[in-house]
Amino acid sequence: MTQQSAESGREALLEILRCQFHFALPARIGVAVSGGSDSLALMHLLDEHFRDKPVELMVASVDHDLRPGSRQEAEQVAELAAGLGLRHKILTWAEGPSEVGNLQDQARQARYQLLTRWARQNGIPLLALGHTADDQAETVLMRLKRAAGVNGLAGIPQRRTQDGISLIRPLLEARRSSLRAYLEYRGVAWIEDPSNEDERFERIRTRKALALLDELGLTVDVLGTVAQNMSKARKALGWYAFLEARDMMRFDSGAIVIELRKFRTLSDEISHRLMSQAILWISGGQYPPRRQAMIDTVALAQRGGSATLGGCRILRHKDDIWVCREHAAVQEATVSSGELWDQRWRIFAGDIGVCDVRALSVEGLKLCPDWRQLGAPAAALEVTPALWREGEFLAAPLAGFANGTTAEPINSAEEFFASLLSH
Repeated sequence: MTQQSAESGREALLEILRCQFHFALPARIGVAVSGGSDSLALMHLLDEHFRDKPVELMVASVDHDLRPGSRQEAEQVAELAAGLGLRHKILTWAEGPSEVGNLQDQARQARYQLLTRWARQNGIPLLALGHTADDQAETVLMRLKRAAGVNGLAGIPQRRTQDGISLIRPLLEARRSSLRAYLEYRGVAWIEDPSNEDERFERIRTRKALALLDELGLTVDVLGTVAQNMSKARKALGWYAFLEARDMMRFDSGAIVIELRKFRTLSDEISHRLMSQAILWISGGQYPPRRQAMIDTVALAQRGGSATLGGCRILRHKDDIWVCREHAAVQEATVSSGELWDQRWRIFAGDIGVCDVRALSVEGLKLCPDWRQLGAPAAALEVTPALWREGEFLAAPLAGFANGTTAEPINSAEEFFASLLSH
């Protein structure tokens, strides 16, 4: 590579960054750096871009501690960050993975939790991630295999919010080969993760398949364009879903209530979106249920039937569809008063004092004499928070027996409606 072509490639990457940071900038921006080529290039490019601007870059690396040498790699990143004059923090996944479930998914969720917690603790509202056009193409291809809908094929979003932190992927239009050329030009060595050759992982198999599909014209650029097109469609559908939700959905007793008659008139895509987001909102889940399961559930709900899906129960009550928590999902959940219950409710015990918070249950509901006057189905009230002490029932603020206590949701109805526009 000639000096001229290298400098041209560098300028093209910096121009991509300029297009992504055209808004009012915060005082601090975080950068997640693993030591691989993509995130290391991001760190150096951001350092170049913000060098003369009143923005402090702070860097964090997550050590999952899943293989030998991971700590040393994180320390290498710390040295490179220090060389640029940037503060760096190593975040360790102390809990480690559980024995069941998808290891890569567990590690990914832990990584985001650690990074967003670090960002909140350090007053960092914006966190930059090093995903590339290659990552986008792999994601679209994997979701295509699962017969994903518009949301799935929209791929990785350029920006989204998690745990109160804005995540931005400023290099989502850049190719990995361009980033590596940039690092070579700067004389920066990156770390090769051995898992990137492990074909037990779906993404690695997909990455290798892309090289073969390239010959058929199914290139990284083409798949990236598909994601862009689907992202535009997602935004338009989100707006229609938002308007319909405003017209037919309300919140009652911790549940989402949908007017059955209006829900039956919706197009398949909009009814799918409303039900999917309702389930995510009530359950606190990160991912919606599989599409076919959602299709079956929506059809059953429109017929006035009952189903359980994603930790939620969907049932008909009078002229409405109620989406509430499934009892099995909360029956073991117990916290002390004042703590967060089911990741959704904060309970204030008032004069009752210290006590336990757990689901009201069938037994507790029987002790609430006025619950039928609320107009809510028993199944919805049985999964609301109630206060107990050594087995003695004390209060159920959402079931007509407050006894001086209150239950406040941590997320508002307005946030639910807004979420339809952001998914």
